[in-house]
Amino acid sequence: MSDRAWKTLASEIAYTCDGFDIVNERVKLPDGEEGEFDYLSNPESVVILPFTASGAVVVIDEWRQAVKRENRGIPAGSMEPDEDPERAARRELREETGYEAGELERLCAFEPSNGLSNSYFHYYVARDCEQSGEQSLDVNETIDVTTTSYEGLIEGVRSGDIQDGRTATGVLYYELFEA
Repeated sequence: MSDRAWKTLASEIAYTCDGFDIVNERVKLPDGEEGEFDYLSNPESVVILPFTASGAVVVIDEWRQAVKRENRGIPAGSMEPDEDPERAARRELREETGYEAGELERLCAFEPSNGLSNSYFHYYVARDCEQSGEQSLDVNETIDVTTTSYEGLIEGVRSGDIQDGRTATGVLYYELFEA
């Protein structure tokens, strides 16, 4: 273990709701000082970059209450207990968009904000996606589904029209290492 490691002296859930908890910990720092640290704790998530057989990208437009605006992005969602990431990616794609992936390939995984959260995102690219049914949205989701060109998606990230960090990370990773 690193000599910079903090020691957790006590831990409790300070707040809980559907989707995440706020954890409060009493900690001892390497210099012996004691203090408190709060962080957001949530289940691991999946993020899917879905391509149709013709090369279009399936995107979602979703209201995001925290920033009070509609957000364009790619499908993403939390994993269920005891669910592996690939199964969760297939499920989230189907639930949020009504599309099924023909082929699914793991891209990468990241801790997007480990200074304030234990979030962990598994990224996948889905190919040969076909619309197979209706959306099956959670009660707190309002999502419209459309397609765009891959170039349009890249331009949206470059111009700042797409501000969703999960989407930008997935698209830029794909463009840098996979395209």
